[in-house]
Amino acid sequence: MEYERRERRGGYGRREGGYGRREGRGYGPRFPPKPVEIGKEYDVEIQETSRRGEGIARIKGLVVFVPNTKPGDKVKVRITRISRRFCEAEVVGKGEAKTETEEEALTAPEPSEETETEAQTEEAEGETETE
Repeated sequence: MEYERRERRGGYGRREGGYGRREGRGYGPRFPPKPVEIGKEYDVEIQETSRRGEGIARIKGLVVFVPNTKPGDKVKVRITRISRRFCEAEVVGKGEAKTETEEEALTAPEPSEETETEAQTEEAEGETETE
């Protein structure tokens, strides 16, 4: 069985890179710019609980740890600390709830044309049976 020999680049004692530094790659993964800023307030919904018991929310994919909350809470938070992969926030107040008319519009099914015509035909059939 023949094995291909790979050419190694970088590493200690090599001319190309020395000490394992890779050209153009830098060190570690690159993290995109954060969608939040320290001190700004955001309305979030707590989705789950962390191992430490803090609530977890997400703002445009960024994980936000919020102490003293539980899943289902809708709160207004202020960002206190930003890290590479997550941020921490404190509760400022309750989140803005939707008004009753918005909730009714979202939950009430819109009548379709088919259901109206079915109801009319059932009424017509009921009238003919009683005659």
